[in-house]
Amino acid sequence: MSITARPARDGDPAVEPDTLFSPRYRGLVLGVVGVVVAVAFEAIAVATAMPVAARELDGLRSYGLAFSIFLTASLLGMVAAGEISDRRGPVLPFIAASVIFSTGLVIAGAAPSMEVLVLARAVQGFGAGLNIVALYVVVARAFPEYLRPRAFSAIAGGWIVPALIGPPIAGLLADHVSWRWVFLGVLPLVLLATALVLPHLRGLDGQAPRPEVQVTTRRRSRLLPALAAAVGAGLLQYAGQLLAWPSIPLLIAALVLLVPSVPRLLPAGALRFARGLPTVVVLRGIFAGAFFSAETFVPLMLVEERGLATTLAGASLTGGALTWALGAWYQGRPGLRVSRPRLVTIGLLLVAVGIGVMATVLASDVPAVLAALGWLIGGLGMGLGLTSLSVLVLELSPLEEQGANAAALQVSDALGSIVLIGAAGAIFAGLHAPGRDNAGVFLLIFLMSAAVAVIGAAAAPRARSAAP
Repeated sequence: MSITARPARDGDPAVEPDTLFSPRYRGLVLGVVGVVVAVAFEAIAVATAMPVAARELDGLRSYGLAFSIFLTASLLGMVAAGEISDRRGPVLPFIAASVIFSTGLVIAGAAPSMEVLVLARAVQGFGAGLNIVALYVVVARAFPEYLRPRAFSAIAGGWIVPALIGPPIAGLLADHVSWRWVFLGVLPLVLLATALVLPHLRGLDGQAPRPEVQVTTRRRSRLLPALAAAVGAGLLQYAGQLLAWPSIPLLIAALVLLVPSVPRLLPAGALRFARGLPTVVVLRGIFAGAFFSAETFVPLMLVEERGLATTLAGASLTGGALTWALGAWYQGRPGLRVSRPRLVTIGLLLVAVGIGVMATVLASDVPAVLAALGWLIGGLGMGLGLTSLSVLVLELSPLEEQGANAAALQVSDALGSIVLIGAAGAIFAGLHAPGRDNAGVFLLIFLMSAAVAVIGAAAAPRARSAAP
């Protein structure tokens, strides 16, 4: 039996519209948020502990790769989850996501070298790609349209507790026990959250589209382009890390794979910012790339340039997660009068301002606490804009394309992050000099990230659909 609700009809006093925590939705909301809490704790904790892990494994040059390879592998997971969800429903990709992600955590916790840790991050990335698209389809099929903005607000709120306790716990483990427990400690959370959400998925697979739509989708499978894009992105990252003459043929091979495959993973017209859905999808990649390419290097910058302890450096990211949830709550308010394209524009400008404020900490006479202030501003922008894009993509998607469009949104997210984190990693690997002042290297990375956010803000008005 489907758990999708029918909204109350106007003028029908006998029927009250459901709320997010009505009995029919309460268990599912708690389960989905529980999954997000587990994934959020892993993301925040790993960002805090990675500087220690990279130094211990003598893999500082691969620091950026450990983050970007996660996103590269997630491309395959996203596309696979989108196709399976459109044909069969989101239950199978959701279960597979938990198993694969958990396997990656175990491999990372036992990694004897940086190469194995990078491999473990790839396994985690594939599981995370499956998970995020499956959750999008769950929201689309389980909640009526008027509840979706509030559902995404609740999902964003799942980052609050991990943001508060993740950095100090990860910092204490990394500094006084072992960074390995940052990965292994997340495993029980993933398993518990999965067990909590499974009983509430009954009936969602029954909403699959008509058989003739399934056949059409199968003929247009995006798995092969996704594989080409993932391999191309991996080669692009490796070439950026290698920074030697073999980088040239690797770069050429990456472009040969990426140029024809990426357009097939995105809506038609996405790369030229066609109005409506194509621009919505591309802006997701701009948001993610600008924010996370900067965030990846914030803890490392604070440790190396300002001498902060790992715990304090990681804590600088806490405020960003809190204001992210605040922005997501605001965009989900009933009766919101600000248009979603306007929220997207404001969000991107706030991300650019936040990165700029955080970059001022590179000056030794600027208080290091301004890094936290900058991420408060940037996180608010992400909550307002990124969450609005999630709502927009479902508004523009018919049932038989929900999985494909949710996958396209996440593919754009991953590609934007891969390209910009990879570019930041290449800048770092090529210009960073151990034991010397590297403020200019970090500044170059932050300027690149802020510039991308400004470009996105200029294109954001095109997120409005051309249809009346």
